[in-house]
Order: sequence, then C-alpha cells, then structure tokens
Amino acid sequence: MSPSSLSTAGVLLITVPAVAFGGLSLLAHIMRDIPGYLDNPVRRGLWRAGHAHAGVLVLFALVALLYIDQTDLSEGMKSLTRTLIVAAPILMPLGFFLSVVRPSDTRPSKLIWLVALGGLSLGAGTLSLGIGLV
Repeated sequence: MSPSSLSTAGVLLITVPAVAFGGLSLLAHIMRDIPGYLDNPVRRGLWRAGHAHAGVLVLFALVALLYIDQTDLSEGMKSLTRTLIVAAPILMPLGFFLSVVRPSDTRPSKLIWLVALGGLSLGAGTLSLGIGLV
C-alpha cells in the first residue's frame, strides 16, 4: 500500500470512533426522549441516514484504498480518485446532519446539497477506480 493510501486509511480509521459516538448520540436521543428527535420524523430520518452512510462509506473507502494502488492510473489520477472516494463519507453525512440542525427543523436546509455533492464524488471516484482496474 502506498504511503498516501496508508495515511488516508489512518485518517479514516480515526473517524470510526466519531461514527460510533454518533450512534451513541442517536441512542441517547431515543432513550432519553430528547425533544426534536423522536417527535420530528424529518430530522430522525435524516440523522439515521447520516449515521448509516457514514459507517458504510468509511468501510467502503477503506476497501477502495486497497484497490487504488493496484490500478494503472497515473499518480495524479490515483490521488484524485483517492480524494473523491474519501470525500463521500465526509460530505454525505454532513449534509444529512447539518441540513436539520435545529430540533424544530421540519425541512432540510440548503446544506442537503452536500449529500448530492458527496454522491457525485463517490460516483466519479468509483468510476475512475473501476476504469483504472479494467
């Protein structure tokens, strides 16, 4: 594994406790019946989606890093692919969480566009990786 992929994997692994803390936070909202979570279906749904996407995409990015170094892509394209794939587990959960920050939010704010940006990043990065492996 290249030094770039190793350091990126290290950063991703450091985020895993943050994802676990997020799950604990959601559990606390449920167990303590904190206003603005159980009684707000929009916020509840978006926060659940944010937590789920964070966990799955961090794992996906860690696996993808193993493949990036195996491609015939140029170093610049490997770096771009690495960045695009790692941006998704950051952008998408941020969009889900930050779009309904206030307990009274019943509609997502414009920050929900971070989810789409993360999806585009994920799509472009995985397409680049796939092409590089073929």
